[in-house]
Amino acid sequence: MLRFPRLICCASFFLVAVTASATSLLPANGTLGAHELFKALQSLNVTVQGRLRASVPLAKPCFSIYDGEHVPVDPAACSVVQSNYTNPDFRASHFAAYMVLQSEVCEASPQPDQCLLNNADPSDPAAFTGTDCRLGNIPPHYIEVAGPSDVQAALRFSKETGVRLSVKNQGHDYKHRSSGKGTLALWTTRLTSMSHNAQFKPEGCSSTYDAITVGAGVQTQEVYEFADKVNRTIVGGYHQSIGFGGGYFLGGGHSVLSPVYGLAVDRVVQVKIVTPDGAYRTANECQNSDLFFALRGGGGSAFGVVIESSHRTEPQITLQAAVLNFTTQSTDDLALWYTLMVNNSYRWANEGWGGHIFGPSLTHVNPLLSNVEAEKSMGSAIDFVRARGGSAVVEQFPSWLTFFNKYVLAAEAPVGFEISGGTRLLPSTLFKTESGRAQLSSLISSALPFASPEMIAGTPWLFKSTPNASSVTPAWRDAIWHMALAIVIPYNLTLAERTETYQSAEEHLKPFRDLTPESGAYFNEGDVYEPNHEQAYWGDNYPKLLEVKRKYDPDGLLDCWQCVGWRGPSDPLYQCYIKI
Repeated sequence: MLRFPRLICCASFFLVAVTASATSLLPANGTLGAHELFKALQSLNVTVQGRLRASVPLAKPCFSIYDGEHVPVDPAACSVVQSNYTNPDFRASHFAAYMVLQSEVCEASPQPDQCLLNNADPSDPAAFTGTDCRLGNIPPHYIEVAGPSDVQAALRFSKETGVRLSVKNQGHDYKHRSSGKGTLALWTTRLTSMSHNAQFKPEGCSSTYDAITVGAGVQTQEVYEFADKVNRTIVGGYHQSIGFGGGYFLGGGHSVLSPVYGLAVDRVVQVKIVTPDGAYRTANECQNSDLFFALRGGGGSAFGVVIESSHRTEPQITLQAAVLNFTTQSTDDLALWYTLMVNNSYRWANEGWGGHIFGPSLTHVNPLLSNVEAEKSMGSAIDFVRARGGSAVVEQFPSWLTFFNKYVLAAEAPVGFEISGGTRLLPSTLFKTESGRAQLSSLISSALPFASPEMIAGTPWLFKSTPNASSVTPAWRDAIWHMALAIVIPYNLTLAERTETYQSAEEHLKPFRDLTPESGAYFNEGDVYEPNHEQAYWGDNYPKLLEVKRKYDPDGLLDCWQCVGWRGPSDPLYQCYIKI
């Protein structure tokens, strides 16, 4: 695949060139002036060996106004940005480019505080002609983290100056927790080491695992390719540029392989992390086990900054893939399709299927069945699709990577868009009985005029997990589907229009919550305004998580929206979140 350099010179420049921008950092204590803060930044830059940078919006070369000042347009650089605006590799190579654009926008600002192109047509001049390009919610400064000492230096700086911190890996964060106006960011994308050890022994333990160890900046496709070379399979996300060893597993980490092989939190066996108290710790089941529990689902950067993690593998697997799609003529036809999915998914879960159902399409994989068994299992769905002139294929793949390369890269979630939405874990009780299936089918049908919900068979249904080993909500263990509802927000909405969009999403998510009051939600893809989020994301695990948070972060240096121990929406750190 096409690779862009991880660091592009035109996207950032050294701190020494931007003396005045020190005032864009916001010390929480308000006692430092710009001169003192700049001196502290200079000292920090020396400590991190020149890896402290100033942020520049990705689309800035296209604009003639930047932060209220007239600047020259760079047509050549602008053309490169426009051509690659929704390219995940390109975005991953720029700090100020997030995969989901709400991280770049100060959505709560009465006046536009952003620097966005029209993602539907990046060459559309209406987006940048006469428009003021502003930094929005992007941290004004960041450190390209090369190791634990950089994180320790940033923590000391934060404690001494009161400047808040944020942590970014690849920027796949629907709740924009990896950005923050006025923060100093830690960018872990340079941590790209990978190794395989068939007899990996977590430090201080006697058990061994076949495991792959990755730096926090390794992307999903990279670890898939590495695992394939050593004839192994590793459980990961459904997108090429997810940070495999970062927020993905910290928040749970589901996969279409999860029904058989578990969530990412079920696979991780060791984490090396700088905790907010400045210590570089190793966490596993034999040492710092309370921290290890928290890192296996506690989510966000609340417990520290991950440097590397080690994950159990499986042998190379043979995989059956069912790929079905048709053109629907009406919402009634689509409602029949979703009803068929509801009626079959309990059986499919017990047979080992995992995958996605989105609109008039299904992509599922199964590592347990033969090709003949897989086609028979999918018979009713195949008949439905072919009766409507659609395409239905059931084929065998020799490895996960071969399936990923053929189907996932073409179907993964788009990047470069601002998105509102949320999720709900749909428990098995809705699928086991006729009345439960009828209730769920009716609710889905009522949502179709608004948006097609994506149903993800990515729960650990068949996996036998160790009780109380991970901190994700126990609702994961009894769910058949993870339901996701998303709305794309146009780049040029007003504050009132954005607010209305979020409120509309809340209205359409509420019935799914009401239907499943004892269930929960997926932290990594959760609703920005998830009510009772402690219960939804962690259930009865939350009190223990809060205890761990207070132990390793006694000064509250790390905080993020709806993370464990967060300070609430009134904190200045969340000035760019719309209050609905």
